[in-house]
Amino acid sequence: MIFWEQQALEDRRKIYEYLYAFNPLVADKTDEIIEDRAGNLVTHPLMGLQRSNTQGRILVIPEVSMIVSYYVDGELIRILRVLHQKQQFPA
Repeated sequence: MIFWEQQALEDRRKIYEYLYAFNPLVADKTDEIIEDRAGNLVTHPLMGLQRSNTQGRILVIPEVSMIVSYYVDGELIRILRVLHQKQQFPA
């Protein structure tokens, strides 16, 4: 099961609003891609890269230049953050 932490939902909202100002269709498609790729973690939880010096993994979504930070907690996948690849990733 996927659980979106509040910060990840806020990240998605900000990304959506930013893109929507330029092109609503792109905003919709980008959010769909993020949700779809994150959904793949249910069946392939280790497909993301292991982060050095911290717990958790990152899933790179090249189609939309996004990175999803997540943590595998048994059967639960906790999505922690969603950031553009050019953003400074928090520690």
